[in-house]
Amino acid sequence: MDYRRFGNTIMIRMDPGEEILSTLTGICRKEKVRLGHLSALGAADYLELGVYDVSEHVYHKEQYTGAYEITSLFGTVSEKDDDVYLHLHLTASTLHGETVGGHLSAARISGTCEMALTVLDGSADRRKNELTGLNDLNF
Repeated sequence: MDYRRFGNTIMIRMDPGEEILSTLTGICRKEKVRLGHLSALGAADYLELGVYDVSEHVYHKEQYTGAYEITSLFGTVSEKDDDVYLHLHLTASTLHGETVGGHLSAARISGTCEMALTVLDGSADRRKNELTGLNDLNF
């Protein structure tokens, strides 16, 4: 992994074997990112993606292994319990053009991941929404 900060943007390159969430969390802690948004693309050989069921208040997760092209990865950075909180969604395609997508729980890089993280002034934490069970942004 390598990254550079250019003003309010952090450009990140993740390498084979690195896990997106843990790598990004480490960068956000080091750079003291309290609020931001990001977009990325790349390649992965392991994905864990979910869909949230509002009525059950639970994520239904699926694991995927093989060659996946990350066609879209985007989301937000905020805080919860005084630590980094990532809310990311990912869409990926197979060699045959089939796609999978959802809320990102884990992803291991197989080739590379190129990410642009825009750091915003200010901060926002998360508060549990009793109706949905989700950790909503709290300004």
